[in-house]
Amino acid sequence: MERPAWAPRSIDISVPSVARMYDFYLGGSHNFEVDREAARRAMEYMPGLPKIMQANRAFMRRAVRFAVGEGITQFLDIGSGIPTFGNVHEVAQQAHPGARVVYVDHDPVAVAHSRAVLQGNEHADVVAADLRKPQEILASPQAERLIDRNRPVALLLVAILHFVEDTDDPYGAVAELRDLLAPGSLLVLTHASYEGIPLPKERADGAVDVYNTIRNPLIMRSRDEIARFFEGYDMVEPGLVPMPKWRPDTAPEDEDPFSFAGFAGVGRSA
Repeated sequence: MERPAWAPRSIDISVPSVARMYDFYLGGSHNFEVDREAARRAMEYMPGLPKIMQANRAFMRRAVRFAVGEGITQFLDIGSGIPTFGNVHEVAQQAHPGARVVYVDHDPVAVAHSRAVLQGNEHADVVAADLRKPQEILASPQAERLIDRNRPVALLLVAILHFVEDTDDPYGAVAELRDLLAPGSLLVLTHASYEGIPLPKERADGAVDVYNTIRNPLIMRSRDEIARFFEGYDMVEPGLVPMPKWRPDTAPEDEDPFSFAGFAGVGRSA
């Protein structure tokens, strides 16, 4: 298999990566045949997966603009993936030129790409780290340089928590991040769920199984289980809702039925 010039030497390009699969769903070019094969297998069961990813990105952009409107100009995007058009720093810095963004991912391709994209942007940087180790993220030189812990931060956990199994205590990691950030910080979150998928559960399970076989289990949680991530936060209107229904720019009824799969919400810490 030919290794593209942009692929870091350290990565095994024979194993699919969820970050690169996500890039493929969004029409990006930073993915390998093994990622495309896995994504196509998942799409055999759930053809609307690209629509779900697009709805995630559209919600993220609306939430970033909302945060800037609320006076928040520093962003911590954990599980940020491979930068595609309309990423957090572009949206935030368009709304507020001095906005600061720290991306965090543990996928080496995502980190390498983010570095390349952010070259010359002194208000944005990337950290190779894991959501499950919040202290390490915030103690990184990049976060130390760009994030003022005494001021509110918008913490983005978009399409990441459903890759953290209960045994890894995702609720504990989110609570720890909440306690490490200043009061008035925002939690911007999306999460996969069987609720809202316009398919029988057995069919959707086929797509979930694809993720299990590539050793990146996809944990489908209920709305109530997702709401638990917002403990210690006051929900911003309209609360925890399907992605197209969170402060939409266009009529939600015009959206693809798949874009209503899963939930999105924004909370403000007390």
